[in-house]
Amino acid sequence: MSTNEIKSVKITNADPSALGLFGLAMVTLVASSQKLGFTEGLSFLIPWALFLGGFAQLFACVEDSKRHNLFGTTAFGAYGLFWVAVAASWLMKLGFFGEAIAANIDGKQLGVAFIGYLIFSIYMTIAATETNKVLFAILCLIDVLFIGLAMDSFGVLSGFFHPLAAYTELVISVLGFYGSAAAMLNAHFGRVFLPVGKPMGIFKKPEVKLSKVA
Repeated sequence: MSTNEIKSVKITNADPSALGLFGLAMVTLVASSQKLGFTEGLSFLIPWALFLGGFAQLFACVEDSKRHNLFGTTAFGAYGLFWVAVAASWLMKLGFFGEAIAANIDGKQLGVAFIGYLIFSIYMTIAATETNKVLFAILCLIDVLFIGLAMDSFGVLSGFFHPLAAYTELVISVLGFYGSAAAMLNAHFGRVFLPVGKPMGIFKKPEVKLSKVA
């Protein structure tokens, strides 16, 4: 008599946070250099926005989805798509899609998009309280970045908000590199090589302990 056996195979994926945070760190480093006036032009920003800001974070999004990590899936996915959209906006501005599209650009529409991402980042910042303090700090700075980008796009106190966005983006890059290094080295060595800080436990629902009945 033959029996049918059902075997369950569990595939474990590596944590993609190191790659996703590296992509964030690289694109914000390059973008901040242009905002701060260290470099000029947009052309060489585009590949970094597409491949590091976009594709690296989208890859991390897919891998985190396989690991049932809702926070990582949402964060890497949304911010990865943000940089793809930014790269496309730069291409439009440079006339890649034709002069008609370039002539029909209204920078305030980007400001509206930045406000939308600010709303998204605020509730992701709340969620980040249950990850670690490095990610929480990065999300707080992203909130400030979107405020600066939005106000600059609307032409409100650009002399203040443009530098604010530029320096905030640079600090995000530094923290992104640290977070990426911590995610990789801590997992690689199996110990806390670079501390990232424990979750704050502010909003998490407390666990209910059931008492034993004799």
